[in-house]
Amino acid sequence: MRSSPVCPVPAEQQPINEYQDLKESWFFGWATLDLWAYVKPLIILWALSWVISAPVAAASFPVTKDWFHFGLSGALGAMVLPILALVRLYLGWVYVCNRLSQATVFYEESGWYDGQVWMKPEEVQQRDRLIVTYQIQSILTRLKRTFSIIALLFLGGILLWNIR
Repeated sequence: MRSSPVCPVPAEQQPINEYQDLKESWFFGWATLDLWAYVKPLIILWALSWVISAPVAAASFPVTKDWFHFGLSGALGAMVLPILALVRLYLGWVYVCNRLSQATVFYEESGWYDGQVWMKPEEVQQRDRLIVTYQIQSILTRLKRTFSIIALLFLGGILLWNIR
């Protein structure tokens, strides 16, 4: 799926190759896995975050006196690492999506001082649009849904906090 040699853009800066590299990356490829393989690292990150959030929550709400607020604040505080990981995933996929969606490709031949712009031929634009439509949009939708679920969990936590 590597692009043709007619393209003046260096191979590592071609959007199709950036997409392939992202998809094959251990971190960014995580968003492309089946549901359980996608959720499992989030749960692991959340559990590991308790190492930091539990002592902070315990300092504010002693476990023996106020276990409910301790648990709720610890659980919500432990969401920091999973949210940061998801934001990084989202930003990486949005970047590649934008590069594939554009009709032009900005690239650097040898350094930051000599940037060039290449107009994609129509067949390259069509191929890139198909990749965005059928591959990347589903990944971005999954990440947006995950953010929505986390927002609902936070909202539920706030409601529970105020009820108790």
